[in-house]
Amino acid sequence: MRRVALVTGVGRRAGIGAGIVARLAADGWDIGYSYWQPYDERMTWGTDDEAPELIQRQLADLGVRAHPVSADFTDVEAPGRVLDQVTEALGPVRALVMAHCESVDSGLLDTTVESFDRHFAVNARATWLLIKEFAARYRDPFGAGRIIALTSDHTVDNLPYGASKGALDRITIAAARELSQLGVTANVINPGPVNTGWMSPELVERLTAQTPLGRLGQPADCANLVAFLCSEQGGWINGQLLWSNGGL
Repeated sequence: MRRVALVTGVGRRAGIGAGIVARLAADGWDIGYSYWQPYDERMTWGTDDEAPELIQRQLADLGVRAHPVSADFTDVEAPGRVLDQVTEALGPVRALVMAHCESVDSGLLDTTVESFDRHFAVNARATWLLIKEFAARYRDPFGAGRIIALTSDHTVDNLPYGASKGALDRITIAAARELSQLGVTANVINPGPVNTGWMSPELVERLTAQTPLGRLGQPADCANLVAFLCSEQGGWINGQLLWSNGGL
């Protein structure tokens, strides 16, 4: 039976989620992936309307089964529905990779209650519910399961994003111990600044100068680490927050 991964946050071909999907597909995983285009519509980069279909077609060309699902993670029922649909289409999910997020810049004084609640609903609550639903359905061998979440420590002038990502860290790392009966590993990756279309030229220049390796992160950098953690060789790494940021 082929291995199945569910990757959330795959709304744009330029994004980290799409990079993860491509890398896992190269390793022979079948892929379910979620996206939510109304989020991209609210952001400066806009939507990549053709992304869900084109990614599915590209994966099919590689001989990989793929199943896209549109999901609004402010809805508490969405995590269960996504896992149900992917399981029905592809089979039991062995790896859960969470790259979805809500991210709107605002600080202590200008964050609205609505924005704060939305960030925690998407970044923290949905992470908990996805892990919970994944664990309830897990049927693969002991030691084979993987949970990976993407985080950030950017909180100054980005309060609801950073605070909710901090909650995500704790929730995911707790799973490493609480799901010990399943033998599922759970880790968090901080990929640092990856320019997927949201950075100004000035920010690109400043962050590049601050990074010892002299460049910004690429989606493939995070995707390669995800692929290792999902491999048999990565199975001893558990309950960790891993920095993959070039030494920034």
